[in-house]
Amino acid sequence: MTMHYIRRGTGKPLLLLHGLGSSLKVWDLIVNELATQRDVIALDLPGFGQSPALPGEVSIPTLADAVTDFLTQHQLLGIDAVGNSMGARLVLELGRRGQVVGSVVALDPGGFWQGWQVAYFYHSVRLSAQLSRLIQPILPPLVNNPLSRTVLFAQFSAHPWTIPSQVALHEFREFLPTPSFTRLLDSLAHGPPQQGAPIGSIPNLVIGWGRQDRICPPGQSRLALTLFPDAQLHWFSNCGHVPQLDVPAETVALILAVTDGRYERQPQPITATKASAVTEKVVLGLGVAVLLAGLFLTFGKHRLSHT
Repeated sequence: MTMHYIRRGTGKPLLLLHGLGSSLKVWDLIVNELATQRDVIALDLPGFGQSPALPGEVSIPTLADAVTDFLTQHQLLGIDAVGNSMGARLVLELGRRGQVVGSVVALDPGGFWQGWQVAYFYHSVRLSAQLSRLIQPILPPLVNNPLSRTVLFAQFSAHPWTIPSQVALHEFREFLPTPSFTRLLDSLAHGPPQQGAPIGSIPNLVIGWGRQDRICPPGQSRLALTLFPDAQLHWFSNCGHVPQLDVPAETVALILAVTDGRYERQPQPITATKASAVTEKVVLGLGVAVLLAGLFLTFGKHRLSHT
C-alpha cells in the first residue's frame, strides 16, 4: 500500500516510526539534526497522518507487514530503525522477524504491561483521545497557553510547558479516536502479548526509557529486557513517554551512537527496589490526577465557550 513519508538528508538510511495517534510530525524537533548525518525516512503509518487506513485488521503484525512492504518497495531492507511508543513496539517486531531492519532503537515501547497495567493503559489512552476530540474547537488557545498545555500534555511529557506550542498542536490534532486508532488500541491492550526474540537475533538493540513515563511506567523495562536479552537499557532522566519531545538533543545523540555502533552502556544498571516501586506508583497516581484535571479544565472551557 502507499504510505505518506518524508525523506531528508544523506548518509546511512534511518527509519522513524511514530506512536499511536501520532504522525511523522512528532519527529519535527530532531529530524533536521538527524538529517545532517543520516538519510532519514519518517513514515505516517497506515491510518495515521496522511496515510490511508489498512483494510481489515489493524495490529502490530499487520502494520509490520505494511512497513516491510514499504521497505521492500524502496529497496531499504536492513535499514536502521527507531520507534517511539507503539512505533517502538513495531520496530521490535520488525527486528525479531529478521532481515528487515538493522540496528534498533526502541523509545519507551508499549506492549510490556501486565495485570492492572493493561486496564490503566487502555482506559487512560482512550480517555485522552476522547478528550482530544472534545477540545478540537478550542485547541489553539489551549496549547498556546503554557498552563493549559502543561495540564493537557502532562500524561506524555515530564515538562510539557517546554514543548513548542505548534508541536503540541500537531500532536493533539492527530490524537483522535478514529477507527484505526480504536482498533489498534484494542489490539495493543487485548490482543496477543508482545513476543520476544532469542539472544543473538538483534545484536544492536537499545531500549530507551523515560524515568517519568506515565504511559508505560519504567518498571515495565524488566519484562522488556527479559523478552529481548540482546537489549541494552538507556535511561532518560527528566523525561516522560516521548523522549524526542522532552530531551531532543539526548535522543539524537542516542540514535546516532547506536546506529554508528559506538553506544556505551550506562555505567550503573538500575535494579528494582522498594523505593523505585513506590516512585512508580506516585508517577502513575500523578498521571491519573493530571488526566482528571485535564478533563475538568476542558469540560469547563467547553461549557464556557457555549454560554
